[in-house]
Amino acid sequence: MEKQLKFNEPWITQRADPYVCRHTDGMYYFTASVPAYDRIILRRADSLAGLADAEETTVWKKHESGIMSEHIWAPELHYLEGKWYLYFAAGEAEDIWAIRPYVLECADADPITGTWKELGKMQCAPEDEFSFRAFSLDATVFECKGSHYYVWAEKVGVGKMISNLYIARMAAPNRLETVQVLLTTPDYDWERVDFWVNEGPAVIKRGGRIFLTYSASATGACYCMGMLSASEDADLLDPASWTKERYPVLASDEALKIYGPGHNSFTTDEEGGDICVYHARKEAVIEGDPLYNPNRHTMLMKVQWSEEGKPVFSYR
Repeated sequence: MEKQLKFNEPWITQRADPYVCRHTDGMYYFTASVPAYDRIILRRADSLAGLADAEETTVWKKHESGIMSEHIWAPELHYLEGKWYLYFAAGEAEDIWAIRPYVLECADADPITGTWKELGKMQCAPEDEFSFRAFSLDATVFECKGSHYYVWAEKVGVGKMISNLYIARMAAPNRLETVQVLLTTPDYDWERVDFWVNEGPAVIKRGGRIFLTYSASATGACYCMGMLSASEDADLLDPASWTKERYPVLASDEALKIYGPGHNSFTTDEEGGDICVYHARKEAVIEGDPLYNPNRHTMLMKVQWSEEGKPVFSYR
């Protein structure tokens, strides 16, 4: 009997920053940060529900030293130009907070058994003097009107730095064509709890509009989701094309014991219904450093749509 999907409860335990993609052949792939932050894993199933019990394969392990040797975070699997790509962030054993975005490529049809080649750090446009110079992570890729765009978080400033979201058009799967454009900075109180953070972007499209969710604040119970939107016909590299929601679109719910929801991705179920894949905690108080507490679990939520055509994120 086919396993039934359960919503807004732990679906795949101790897997943070979850990413699910449905390939052109209908197969589902899952990847996420593992608590040890030391490798990249993939799962595959012919149904969304099947991912929960699917075998997990390590397709890449961190280096012993130098770049890509610490804090392997938030992998995303994308199929571009006939090849598979894994986008992820990593630090260095010698400088664990030197987090930068990296790219792996697989030219084989099967990303689980295929060979992954390291392409190194994501490359910015030649005239871009700013991107990937500082703590940079959580990249996602989306397509619009035949172009691919790269959205990522990068910290700027002095002292306790601020994590903003930036966008650029891509020239190739591992290279940007345009200089960075600032999409959003932590403007509101709910984006500034403990740390000033916008990170974890994810894109869903409907009705000619692009909706870009992101996560805000520190990674404990204060973690929540915000959202930007733009028309697919607009210049996506013009900040004025984007509208930012004033309040979080998803936050902790004490009654349901769901705390710190965020760092989501989007997929569809077998019937084509939109699904938000996110991580959250079940405990309000975290033992030790939230970053190293393993109990961020992957959960699923059905995306509802308002009469105005906006996605609605509701636990009920």
